[in-house]
Parts: sequence; C-alpha cells; structure tokens
Amino acid sequence: MVPLITVFSSFINPEQEIWRHLAENLLPSLLLNTLLLCVGVGCFTLLVGVSLGWLTGACDFPGRKLFTWTLALPMAIPAYVMAFIFLGLMDFAGPLQSAMRHLPGLENTIFEVRTTPFVVVVLGLTLYPYVYLLSRTSFLNQGRASMEAARTLGLRPWQAFFRVSLPVSRPWIASGLALVLMETLADFGAVSIFNYDTFTTAIYKAWYGFFSLQAAAQLSTLLVIFAVGLVLVEGLYRSKMRYYDSSRSGSVHSRLQLSGWQARMATLYCSLVLVLAFVIPVGQLVLWSFEVLSDGSAVNNLLDIRNTLFLGAAAAVLICCASIALSYAKRRRPSRINLFLCRLATTGYALPGTVLAVGIFLPLAWLDNVLQDLSINLFGFEAGPLLQGSVLVMLGAYLIRFLAVGFSSVDSAMQNIKPNLDEAAASLGVTGGGTLRRIHVPLLKKGVLTAMVLLLVDVIKEMPITLMTRPFGWDTLAVKIYELTSEGEWVRASLPGLYLVIAGIIPVFLLMRQMEKVENG
Repeated sequence: MVPLITVFSSFINPEQEIWRHLAENLLPSLLLNTLLLCVGVGCFTLLVGVSLGWLTGACDFPGRKLFTWTLALPMAIPAYVMAFIFLGLMDFAGPLQSAMRHLPGLENTIFEVRTTPFVVVVLGLTLYPYVYLLSRTSFLNQGRASMEAARTLGLRPWQAFFRVSLPVSRPWIASGLALVLMETLADFGAVSIFNYDTFTTAIYKAWYGFFSLQAAAQLSTLLVIFAVGLVLVEGLYRSKMRYYDSSRSGSVHSRLQLSGWQARMATLYCSLVLVLAFVIPVGQLVLWSFEVLSDGSAVNNLLDIRNTLFLGAAAAVLICCASIALSYAKRRRPSRINLFLCRLATTGYALPGTVLAVGIFLPLAWLDNVLQDLSINLFGFEAGPLLQGSVLVMLGAYLIRFLAVGFSSVDSAMQNIKPNLDEAAASLGVTGGGTLRRIHVPLLKKGVLTAMVLLLVDVIKEMPITLMTRPFGWDTLAVKIYELTSEGEWVRASLPGLYLVIAGIIPVFLLMRQMEKVENG
C-alpha cells in the first residue's frame, strides 16, 4: 500500500506551475488518447478473441488442433517488440511503403502509421489471447448441447450464438477484457515507440523531462483511479451475475462440424490472424537478427543478458519466498483479516509499472534523506544515497508488481496439500517453521518452479520499472530495446527482442499444456 499512499498524498503539495502547464496543454490530449486507445483495443480484442475462441472451442474444422495452441503464441511477444517491428516494416523508409512508391500512380504516396488505429492494432495483436483463452474455455464447456437446444426452439445458428452462447460466456469474456484494458492502461513501451502520448509516457516525461517527481506522482494518481475503477466495475459486474454449468461431470462435449465454405473460411481466418500476429513479426525478427549477427555486434548484448537474467532470477526468488510466507500464513490462520491482507498484498498487479516506480522511489528517497541526516549527526559525515538508484529499489518494485503471479501458483499448490499431513507432523512434535521446512516446501516444488518460470519471464520483459529505477549504466534487454528504438535502430533492436520472444514462449507453452490436460480430462 506504500506506493498508493505515496501517490495519493502527492496532492497535498501540488506543483502548481507544472500542473497548470499539463492541465492546459497536455491533459485533454492525454485523456482523449487514453480513452481512444482503451476503446479501440477493447473492441479489437473482443472481436478477434471471442471469434477465435468460438471457432476453436465450439467448432471443428481443418487445422483446429494446430490453431488451438498457436493462436496463443502472440502472448510471447512484448507489445513494444511488436511496435518496433511494425514501424520497421510500415514506416516511411520501411519495405512496404518503399515498394508502394515504385507502383504507377503511387510515387508520391505517403501514409502516416504513428496514429491511433495502428497503435490499436499493434496492442490488439499482442493482447487478444487474454480474451481468446478465457472465452474458448467457456465455449468449450458449453459444447454443442446448448446450441442444439436453441435450434430446436427455432433459432438459426447465428441467433443461437448471440442469444445463448455469447451471454453465457460473458463472465469469462469480461475477465479477459478487464485484463486487456489494464495492460493497455499500463503499457509504456509500445506507445512511447509510436510517440503516442498517454498517461504512462506523461509520467515518464514529468519525471525525466520536468525533473518533478511530485508532478509524476499527481499524474500517477489519475492513472490509478482509472485502473482501480476498472477493477471495481468488473468486480461489480461479475457479482451481479450467476452462471452454472449444467453439463454432466466428465462428459465429452461434441463440436459443431463446419464443412464446405464455412470450414475453409474458418481456416483462412485463423491462419490470417496467426500470420499477422506471430509469423510475420517473428520472421522479421529472425531476418534482422541475422544481419546483426553478421556484423558481430551481438557481443554487445552479453552484459545486458547477464543483467536481465540476474534481475529476473533475484526477483523470482524474492517473490517466491514472500509467496510461500503469505500462503503459509493463510493456511495456518485462515481468518478474514488474513484473507483480506493476502488479497491486499497481491493487488499490485493492477498498478502500472510507471506508477509503481514513482510510488516506491519517493518514500525511499525520503528514507535516504533520513539516513543521511543520521550519519551527519552521529558520525559527522554525509553517507550519500544508500537506496536510491540501487538494485534494491528495482526488486522492491518487482515484488509489489508481480507478487500476485507468484502467490497464485504457490497458493494453488499449497491448497493441494492435505491438512492431515499438518496434523501428523504435529503429533510427531514438528510444528511451525519445522512443518513448513520439512513438509510443505518439498511438496510445493512444482508450484514454486512454475511460479519461478512465470516470474522470470515477466520480470525480464518489464520495461517502465526497470527504465525508471535502474542504477546508472545498468541496462537490460528491455532497456536496450527502448534506447535503440528511440533512435530508430529497428535492426539493432531485433536481437534483444528475439531473446525476449524466445523466453516468452516458455510460459505460453506451459499454459497451453496445462489447458490441454484439463480439456482431455
């Protein structure tokens, strides 16, 4: 709660001049851009994610089994990597516009790609899997029975979809859409590459452009209000709805068999989305990476890779230890206050990285000042900043941001441990920390390993926290991509981007493998 309290308390002493400048010149455009981006990305992901979820979850057509898991692969591509690939291909000097200018009648044709619709497409292509996976799960559970019942009552297939299947799937779709909108609000890398001003870029500019942490904190307050409001609306919407699965346990749902032109169109549509969202971007990354490898500049990435892996591993260990402690406290004392505190401790995932960077840096700067005063009073010399610009700041921000990811995996594994094991240990004289160390931790290995993998990938892809809190000269792959893309060096940014995509495929593979096990019973 410290970052939230810090951010909201910034209004006690507002930066009048800077805030007046922002309100008169930037705030209207920030509000408009953020609103347009959320609406556009939300509509795009709903259309693409729900349609793909329906086709792969409730229908059968050529290539369905392949598309079931490959359509989730765009989750492995960070939005800022997709952004610079898109600009490298589509910008004025890119191959597409260059080829167009050689066509008769199009010699002087120029189209601007740094606009809202193209930002929406880039973000939508990386975020639609959230809606796709959740909606597919719902459609898969419904099966063919509900559609056949609707058909017997005189509804056509499309009418049955919109009046039966789609309404029943609203809770799952709403959850996926909420995740998409939170990621859209939190995005910093893609919008900064497009020079598209939103609240996240404004917070960064207020800190590093105006050199005003207070102005950055006040802008962060508005972004937090949007994010919290989104979570509250989604929770209120779900709380008023009740849906139950009336299918028999263990039954295998039949699918709608598509044939003829319908089957061909379904295959073509899935193929088109997969090519645009994954095949072309990854293929372009590979081609550019070969150019980088041929000139020998890949050696420059070794230090960035070391820093990235160190931060990811350190953060994963720290978060897993905190997750085990929280989960064990919840198991030993499942009171309302403990459950509430666990839920409160894991709300940081809803906060954008720029907000967390500001919210954690301000109190640590204050603490540094207190420690400096103590060193002067006690020892007669100024110790200098101890916490600011250190790896500890980064790890603290990662802990707050990604604790929900580690806690969900560890707590799921903890709930699978039968209570009678605790009772048996107590009867043998082992209690408290001994039970945790000798019984729970060995049984939590699988859940902890899953959490470690997910956390490692999330941390190495995180851009704003790393960019805004890193020590001087401490570059990671994400930071290197930001620096290169800010100079228009798309080719040189390709190799770090490819490393991140390869790392991102690992959790997607684990997720789809787990879903396949559940689907097959």
